Amino acid sequence: MKLAIAPLLVALLGVPVLAAGSAETLRGTGDLGIAVERAQGSLQWLDTTNRISLGRIEGLGDLSHASAVFSRDERHAYVFGRDGGLTQVDMLAGRVVNRIIQSGNSIGGAISQDGRHIAAANYTPGGVKIFDARTLELVADIPTESKVIGLEDLPGNRFAFSLWDKGEIWIADISDDPRNPRLTKFTGIGTQPYDALISPDGRWYVAGLYGENGIAVLDMWHPEKGVKRALPDYGRGEEKLPVYKMPHLETWAMVGGKAFIPGVGRHEVVIVDVATWTQEGVIPVAGQPVFVMAQPDGRRLWVNFAFPHYDRVQVIDVPSQSVVQTLTPGKAVLHMEFTPRGENVWLSVRDANRLEVYDTATFRKLAELPAAAPSGIFFTPRAHRFGL
Repeated sequence: MKLAIAPLLVALLGVPVLAAGSAETLRGTGDLGIAVERAQGSLQWLDTTNRISLGRIEGLGDLSHASAVFSRDERHAYVFGRDGGLTQVDMLAGRVVNRIIQSGNSIGGAISQDGRHIAAANYTPGGVKIFDARTLELVADIPTESKVIGLEDLPGNRFAFSLWDKGEIWIADISDDPRNPRLTKFTGIGTQPYDALISPDGRWYVAGLYGENGIAVLDMWHPEKGVKRALPDYGRGEEKLPVYKMPHLETWAMVGGKAFIPGVGRHEVVIVDVATWTQEGVIPVAGQPVFVMAQPDGRRLWVNFAFPHYDRVQVIDVPSQSVVQTLTPGKAVLHMEFTPRGENVWLSVRDANRLEVYDTATFRKLAELPAAAPSGIFFTPRAHRFGL
Protein backbone atom coordinates (compact mmCIF):
# COMPACT_ATOMS: atom_id res chain seq x y z
CA MET A 1 0.00 0.00 0.00
CA LYS A 2 2.70 2.49 0.97
CA LEU A 3 4.76 1.72 -2.13
CA ALA A 4 1.75 2.25 -4.37
CA ILE A 5 0.81 5.59 -2.79
CA ALA A 6 4.27 7.12 -2.72
CA PRO A 7 4.65 7.74 -6.49
CA LEU A 8 1.21 9.36 -6.53
CA LEU A 9 2.23 11.71 -3.72
CA VAL A 10 5.40 12.62 -5.58
CA ALA A 11 3.39 13.48 -8.69
CA LEU A 12 0.77 15.47 -6.82
CA LEU A 13 2.95 17.37 -4.38
CA GLY A 14 6.21 17.69 -6.23
CA VAL A 15 8.17 16.98 -3.04
CA PRO A 16 10.18 13.89 -2.09
CA VAL A 17 8.43 11.13 -0.16
CA LEU A 18 11.06 9.53 2.01
CA ALA A 19 11.07 5.99 3.29
CA ALA A 20 11.13 5.25 7.01
CA GLY A 21 14.66 5.33 8.32
CA SER A 22 15.86 7.75 5.63
CA ALA A 23 18.65 10.11 6.66
CA GLU A 24 16.46 12.96 5.47
CA THR A 25 13.14 13.97 6.94
CA LEU A 26 10.09 15.75 5.66
CA ARG A 27 9.68 19.32 6.88
CA GLY A 28 6.92 21.88 7.08
CA THR A 29 7.18 25.47 5.92
CA GLY A 30 6.16 27.28 9.11
CA ASP A 31 9.68 27.63 10.52
CA LEU A 32 11.37 28.70 7.29
CA GLY A 33 12.52 32.11 6.16
CA ILE A 34 14.96 34.06 4.03
CA ALA A 35 17.44 36.86 4.61
CA VAL A 36 18.45 39.06 1.70
CA GLU A 37 22.17 39.27 0.91
CA ARG A 38 21.87 42.57 -0.90
CA ALA A 39 25.42 42.87 -2.24
CA GLN A 40 25.49 39.64 -4.20
CA GLY A 41 21.92 38.93 -5.28
CA SER A 42 21.39 35.94 -3.01
CA LEU A 43 19.34 34.76 -0.05
CA GLN A 44 20.19 32.91 3.12
CA TRP A 45 17.68 30.05 3.48
CA LEU A 46 16.77 29.87 7.18
CA ASP A 47 15.34 27.42 9.71
CA THR A 48 14.03 29.56 12.57
CA THR A 49 13.30 26.69 14.98
CA ASN A 50 16.86 25.38 14.90
CA ARG A 51 18.35 28.86 14.28
CA ILE A 52 20.46 27.70 11.37
CA SER A 53 21.03 28.48 7.71
CA LEU A 54 20.02 25.70 5.36
CA GLY A 55 22.08 27.16 2.52
CA ARG A 56 22.35 30.01 0.05
CA ILE A 57 19.94 30.65 -2.84
CA GLU A 58 21.62 32.54 -5.68
CA GLY A 59 20.72 34.26 -8.94
CA LEU A 60 18.17 36.87 -7.84
CA GLY A 61 19.73 39.95 -9.46
CA ASP A 62 19.85 43.39 -7.82
CA LEU A 63 18.57 43.06 -4.25
CA SER A 64 19.67 46.49 -3.03
CA HIS A 65 16.10 47.33 -2.02
CA ALA A 66 14.45 43.91 -2.01
CA SER A 67 11.27 42.74 -0.30
CA ALA A 68 9.34 39.47 -0.30
CA VAL A 69 5.85 38.05 0.16
CA PHE A 70 4.75 34.44 0.56
CA SER A 71 2.13 32.17 -0.98
CA ARG A 72 -0.73 31.27 1.32
CA ASP A 73 0.61 27.71 1.78
CA GLU A 74 4.04 29.21 2.61
CA ARG A 75 5.58 27.06 -0.13
CA HIS A 76 6.85 29.94 -2.27
CA ALA A 77 8.47 33.30 -1.66
CA TYR A 78 8.14 36.06 -4.25
CA VAL A 79 11.10 38.41 -4.14
CA PHE A 80 10.90 41.89 -5.68
CA GLY A 81 14.30 43.21 -6.81
CA ARG A 82 15.43 46.74 -7.59
CA ASP A 83 16.27 45.69 -11.16
CA GLY A 84 12.59 44.94 -11.83
CA GLY A 85 13.08 41.24 -11.20
CA LEU A 86 10.29 39.13 -9.76
CA THR A 87 11.67 35.82 -8.50
CA GLN A 88 9.69 32.83 -7.28
CA VAL A 89 11.59 30.76 -4.71
CA ASP A 90 10.65 27.28 -3.52
CA MET A 91 10.95 27.42 0.28
CA LEU A 92 11.04 23.62 0.66
CA ALA A 93 13.63 22.97 -2.02
CA GLY A 94 15.63 26.13 -1.39
CA ARG A 95 15.94 27.14 -5.03
CA VAL A 96 14.69 29.57 -7.66
CA VAL A 97 11.85 28.08 -9.69
CA ASN A 98 10.86 31.07 -11.84
CA ARG A 99 12.22 34.53 -12.52
CA ILE A 100 11.12 37.35 -14.81
CA ILE A 101 12.23 40.94 -15.37
CA GLN A 102 8.94 42.82 -15.29
CA SER A 103 10.15 46.45 -15.24
CA GLY A 104 13.24 48.64 -15.18
CA ASN A 105 13.07 49.47 -11.46
CA SER A 106 10.74 47.91 -8.90
CA ILE A 107 10.16 48.96 -5.31
CA GLY A 108 8.10 46.10 -3.87
CA GLY A 109 4.81 44.32 -4.17
CA ALA A 110 2.02 42.34 -2.55
CA ILE A 111 -0.01 39.15 -2.86
CA SER A 112 -3.81 39.09 -3.12
CA GLN A 113 -5.98 37.93 -0.23
CA ASP A 114 -6.78 34.64 -1.97
CA GLY A 115 -3.13 34.09 -2.88
CA ARG A 116 -3.80 33.83 -6.61
CA HIS A 117 -2.14 37.02 -7.82
CA ILE A 118 1.05 38.97 -7.27
CA ALA A 119 1.18 42.73 -7.78
CA ALA A 120 4.43 44.62 -8.40
CA ALA A 121 4.94 48.36 -7.85
CA ASN A 122 7.28 50.03 -10.30
CA TYR A 123 9.41 53.17 -10.37
CA THR A 124 10.47 52.70 -13.98
CA PRO A 125 8.39 53.05 -16.07
CA GLY A 126 5.87 53.40 -13.26
CA GLY A 127 2.57 51.62 -12.87
CA VAL A 128 1.48 48.32 -11.33
CA LYS A 129 1.63 44.90 -12.94
CA ILE A 130 -0.40 41.92 -11.76
CA PHE A 131 0.76 38.34 -12.29
CA ASP A 132 -0.58 34.84 -11.86
CA ALA A 133 1.06 33.63 -8.63
CA ARG A 134 1.52 30.10 -9.95
CA THR A 135 3.06 30.84 -13.35
CA LEU A 136 4.10 34.54 -13.17
CA GLU A 137 2.06 35.11 -16.34
CA LEU A 138 1.17 38.80 -16.76
CA VAL A 139 -2.53 39.25 -16.00
CA ALA A 140 -2.97 43.04 -15.96
CA ASP A 141 -0.89 46.18 -16.50
CA ILE A 142 -2.07 49.38 -14.77
CA PRO A 143 -0.33 52.50 -16.13
CA THR A 144 -0.10 55.43 -13.72
CA GLU A 145 2.31 57.94 -15.34
CA SER A 146 4.00 58.09 -11.92
CA LYS A 147 6.34 56.19 -9.67
CA VAL A 148 4.31 53.81 -7.52
CA ILE A 149 5.04 53.27 -3.84
CA GLY A 150 3.25 51.76 -0.86
CA LEU A 151 1.58 48.89 -2.68
CA GLU A 152 -0.45 46.92 -0.11
CA ASP A 153 -2.92 44.03 -0.20
CA LEU A 154 -6.45 44.72 1.07
CA PRO A 155 -9.40 42.55 2.07
CA GLY A 156 -11.60 41.63 -0.87
CA ASN A 157 -8.75 40.90 -3.32
CA ARG A 158 -7.88 44.55 -3.71
CA PHE A 159 -4.60 46.45 -3.78
CA ALA A 160 -3.94 50.02 -2.67
CA PHE A 161 -0.97 52.09 -3.77
CA SER A 162 0.24 55.69 -3.86
CA LEU A 163 1.60 57.81 -6.70
CA TRP A 164 4.74 59.79 -5.87
CA ASP A 165 4.51 62.20 -8.80
CA LYS A 166 0.77 62.86 -8.66
CA GLY A 167 -0.04 62.87 -4.95
CA GLU A 168 -2.79 60.28 -5.31
CA ILE A 169 -3.95 56.97 -3.79
CA TRP A 170 -5.50 54.34 -6.05
CA ILE A 171 -7.37 51.14 -5.23
CA ALA A 172 -7.31 48.30 -7.78
CA ASP A 173 -10.10 45.75 -7.26
CA ILE A 174 -9.45 42.42 -8.99
CA SER A 175 -12.21 40.46 -7.24
CA ASP A 176 -14.46 40.21 -10.32
CA ASP A 177 -11.99 40.14 -13.21
CA PRO A 178 -8.24 40.20 -12.48
CA ARG A 179 -7.54 41.04 -16.13
CA ASN A 180 -9.63 44.21 -15.88
CA PRO A 181 -9.11 45.75 -12.44
CA ARG A 182 -11.68 48.28 -11.26
CA LEU A 183 -9.85 51.46 -10.22
CA THR A 184 -10.86 53.99 -7.57
CA LYS A 185 -8.72 57.13 -7.44
CA PHE A 186 -8.26 59.63 -4.61
CA THR A 187 -6.53 62.84 -5.67
CA GLY A 188 -4.93 65.70 -3.75
CA ILE A 189 -3.75 63.53 -0.85
CA GLY A 190 -0.53 65.53 -0.30
CA THR A 191 2.90 66.07 -1.84
CA GLN A 192 5.16 63.14 -2.69
CA PRO A 193 3.84 60.13 -0.76
CA TYR A 194 7.01 58.10 -0.12
CA ASP A 195 5.75 54.95 1.63
CA ALA A 196 2.56 53.47 3.02
CA LEU A 197 1.12 50.76 5.22
CA ILE A 198 -2.07 48.84 5.78
CA SER A 199 -3.03 48.18 9.40
CA PRO A 200 -3.01 44.52 10.52
CA ASP A 201 -6.81 44.37 10.40
CA GLY A 202 -6.86 45.67 6.83
CA ARG A 203 -8.79 48.82 7.75
CA TRP A 204 -6.38 51.77 7.59
CA TYR A 205 -4.23 52.64 4.59
CA VAL A 206 -1.73 55.31 5.62
CA ALA A 207 0.67 57.15 3.30
CA GLY A 208 3.58 59.18 4.61
CA LEU A 209 4.36 62.45 2.83
CA TYR A 210 7.88 63.49 1.85
CA GLY A 211 7.14 66.91 0.45
CA GLU A 212 5.17 68.30 3.38
CA ASN A 213 4.21 67.57 6.97
CA GLY A 214 1.51 65.08 7.87
CA ILE A 215 0.13 61.77 6.66
CA ALA A 216 -2.78 60.75 4.43
CA VAL A 217 -5.24 58.25 5.92
CA LEU A 218 -7.87 56.23 4.04
CA ASP A 219 -10.44 54.22 6.00
CA MET A 220 -11.07 51.06 3.97
CA TRP A 221 -14.27 50.41 5.91
CA HIS A 222 -15.60 53.75 4.63
CA PRO A 223 -13.61 54.69 1.51
CA GLU A 224 -16.51 56.87 0.39
CA LYS A 225 -15.44 59.38 3.05
CA GLY A 226 -12.23 60.00 1.15
CA VAL A 227 -8.69 60.64 2.34
CA LYS A 228 -8.16 62.36 5.67
CA ARG A 229 -5.06 64.44 6.42
CA ALA A 230 -3.63 63.83 9.90
CA LEU A 231 -0.64 64.62 12.13
CA PRO A 232 0.04 68.08 10.67
CA ASP A 233 3.26 68.41 12.68
CA TYR A 234 4.69 65.06 11.55
CA GLY A 235 7.21 64.79 8.73
CA ARG A 236 9.56 66.76 6.58
CA GLY A 237 7.72 70.02 5.93
CA GLU A 238 8.73 73.54 6.93
CA GLU A 239 11.25 72.58 9.60
CA LYS A 240 14.28 71.34 7.65
CA LEU A 241 15.72 68.48 9.68
CA PRO A 242 18.73 66.33 8.76
CA VAL A 243 17.10 63.03 7.83
CA TYR A 244 19.66 60.27 7.38
CA LYS A 245 17.17 57.58 6.39
CA MET A 246 13.44 57.85 5.85
CA PRO A 247 11.56 55.44 8.15
CA HIS A 248 9.61 52.52 6.72
CA LEU A 249 5.89 52.77 7.29
CA GLU A 250 5.12 49.08 6.86
CA THR A 251 6.55 48.37 10.28
CA TRP A 252 4.73 51.00 12.28
CA ALA A 253 3.59 49.18 15.40
CA MET A 254 -0.15 49.18 16.14
CA VAL A 255 -0.97 48.00 19.65
CA GLY A 256 -4.09 48.51 21.77
CA GLY A 257 -5.61 51.20 19.59
CA LYS A 258 -2.36 53.16 19.35
CA ALA A 259 0.22 53.49 16.61
CA PHE A 260 3.89 53.89 17.50
CA ILE A 261 5.68 55.52 14.60
CA PRO A 262 9.24 56.74 13.91
CA GLY A 263 9.76 60.48 14.31
CA VAL A 264 11.16 61.70 10.99
CA GLY A 265 14.56 63.28 11.68
CA ARG A 266 13.90 63.21 15.43
CA HIS A 267 15.16 61.02 18.26
CA GLU A 268 11.70 59.88 19.27
CA VAL A 269 8.88 57.44 18.68
CA VAL A 270 5.55 59.21 18.18
CA ILE A 271 2.41 57.83 19.89
CA VAL A 272 -0.80 58.20 17.89
CA ASP A 273 -4.44 57.47 18.80
CA VAL A 274 -5.64 55.43 15.81
CA ALA A 275 -9.32 56.22 16.43
CA THR A 276 -8.72 59.93 15.81
CA TRP A 277 -5.25 59.91 14.20
CA THR A 278 -4.02 62.53 16.65
CA GLN A 279 -0.70 62.60 18.44
CA GLU A 280 -0.74 61.61 22.13
CA GLY A 281 2.92 61.91 23.02
CA VAL A 282 6.47 60.83 22.24
CA ILE A 283 9.01 58.36 23.62
CA PRO A 284 12.65 59.56 23.54
CA VAL A 285 15.05 57.06 21.94
CA ALA A 286 18.75 56.84 21.06
CA GLY A 287 18.59 58.12 17.46
CA GLN A 288 16.41 58.55 14.39
CA PRO A 289 14.16 55.47 14.30
CA VAL A 290 13.76 53.49 11.08
CA PHE A 291 11.67 50.48 12.15
CA VAL A 292 9.35 50.39 15.18
CA MET A 293 8.18 46.79 15.39
CA ALA A 294 5.84 45.21 17.93
CA GLN A 295 6.42 41.73 19.28
CA PRO A 296 3.51 39.43 18.37
CA ASP A 297 2.11 39.79 21.91
CA GLY A 298 2.24 43.60 21.63
CA ARG A 299 3.94 44.08 25.01
CA ARG A 300 7.26 45.41 23.68
CA LEU A 301 8.46 47.42 20.71
CA TRP A 302 11.85 46.93 19.05
CA VAL A 303 13.44 49.96 17.39
CA ASN A 304 16.46 50.28 15.09
CA PHE A 305 18.07 53.50 13.90
CA ALA A 306 19.57 55.47 11.04
CA PHE A 307 23.23 56.51 10.87
CA PRO A 308 25.11 57.34 13.08
CA HIS A 309 23.23 55.34 15.72
CA TYR A 310 22.66 52.32 13.47
CA ASP A 311 24.77 50.01 15.66
CA ARG A 312 22.09 49.65 18.31
CA VAL A 313 18.56 48.41 18.97
CA GLN A 314 16.29 49.64 21.75
CA VAL A 315 13.33 47.87 23.34
CA ILE A 316 10.33 49.85 24.58
CA ASP A 317 7.87 48.59 27.20
CA VAL A 318 4.42 49.54 25.91
CA PRO A 319 2.56 49.98 29.24
CA SER A 320 5.21 52.30 30.71
CA GLN A 321 6.16 53.81 27.33
CA SER A 322 9.83 53.70 28.29
CA VAL A 323 13.04 52.14 26.99
CA VAL A 324 13.89 48.99 28.99
CA GLN A 325 16.86 47.63 27.03
CA THR A 326 19.57 48.80 24.64
CA LEU A 327 21.51 46.29 22.53
CA THR A 328 24.59 46.99 20.40
CA PRO A 329 24.81 44.18 17.82
CA GLY A 330 27.12 46.11 15.47
CA LYS A 331 27.07 48.66 12.66
CA ALA A 332 24.12 48.82 10.28
CA VAL A 333 21.33 46.88 11.93
CA LEU A 334 19.02 47.09 8.93
CA HIS A 335 16.10 44.82 9.71
CA MET A 336 14.36 42.79 12.41
CA GLU A 337 11.96 39.86 12.20
CA PHE A 338 10.13 37.97 14.94
CA THR A 339 9.51 34.24 15.02
CA PRO A 340 5.79 33.48 14.70
CA ARG A 341 4.97 33.69 18.41
CA GLY A 342 7.70 36.16 19.24
CA GLU A 343 10.01 34.19 21.49
CA ASN A 344 12.98 35.17 19.32
CA VAL A 345 13.93 38.13 17.16
CA TRP A 346 16.39 37.97 14.25
CA LEU A 347 18.54 40.96 13.32
CA SER A 348 20.53 41.65 10.16
CA VAL A 349 23.87 43.34 10.94
CA ARG A 350 25.04 44.39 7.50
CA ASP A 351 28.53 45.72 8.19
CA ALA A 352 29.40 42.75 10.40
CA ASN A 353 28.18 40.31 7.70
CA ARG A 354 26.02 38.33 10.07
CA LEU A 355 22.55 37.58 11.38
CA GLU A 356 21.95 37.55 15.13
CA VAL A 357 19.16 35.87 17.09
CA TYR A 358 17.98 37.10 20.50
CA ASP A 359 15.63 35.80 23.18
CA THR A 360 12.94 38.48 23.48
CA ALA A 361 12.27 37.74 27.16
CA THR A 362 15.86 37.85 28.45
CA PHE A 363 17.58 39.78 25.60
CA ARG A 364 20.24 37.05 25.55
CA LYS A 365 21.95 36.42 22.23
CA LEU A 366 21.21 32.85 21.10
CA ALA A 367 22.96 32.54 17.74
CA GLU A 368 25.11 34.20 15.10
CA LEU A 369 24.98 33.18 11.44
CA PRO A 370 27.34 34.45 8.73
CA ALA A 371 25.64 36.32 5.88
CA ALA A 372 26.97 38.60 3.14
CA ALA A 373 25.83 42.18 3.88
CA PRO A 374 22.33 41.08 4.98
CA SER A 375 19.34 43.41 4.88
CA GLY A 376 15.69 42.29 4.86
CA ILE A 377 14.61 39.21 6.82
CA PHE A 378 11.30 37.57 5.92
CA PHE A 379 9.67 34.55 7.62
CA THR A 380 6.90 32.45 6.07
CA PRO A 381 4.14 33.29 8.63
CA ARG A 382 3.91 36.67 6.87
CA ALA A 383 1.74 34.74 4.40
CA HIS A 384 -1.20 35.04 6.80
CA ARG A 385 -1.06 38.76 7.58
CA PHE A 386 -2.19 41.82 5.63
CA GLY A 387 0.50 44.18 4.49
CA LEU A 388 3.47 41.86 4.97
